[in-house]
Amino acid sequence: QAQMVESGGGSVQAGASLRLSCINGGHQFRIFCMGWFRQVPGKEREGVASIYIRNGDTYYSDSVKGRFAVSRDAANDTVYLQMNNLEPDDTAMYYCAVGRTLTASVCSGLRTSDFISWGQGTQVTVSS
Repeated sequence: QAQMVESGGGSVQAGASLRLSCINGGHQFRIFCMGWFRQVPGKEREGVASIYIRNGDTYYSDSVKGRFAVSRDAANDTVYLQMNNLEPDDTAMYYCAVGRTLTASVCSGLRTSDFISWGQGTQVTVSS
């Protein structure tokens, strides 16, 4: 199955910024929704942000609202996650995935079961 390719992770101090990138690694069907998720060992993968490509609407979990911003560069088929004012609790492996939906309501729900074509992830580590 075609996968996304994430990059841009790293180790930073609290308060710093990072920008993650997600490039389409071969998903050939039209994409209406892209999501960013994160996971720490021993915990479930959680939705962080998504973008409904039809109209550009974006959605965020409460934990990152106001600090993270998701955007898309259509020309390069790339989705970004700009992460500002990073906190130690943001430490996780970050993944992007394609939403298997035509609707904004499902895109905004950020349920892992509604997304496919997961990438391998990029690690973000934030130290205090």
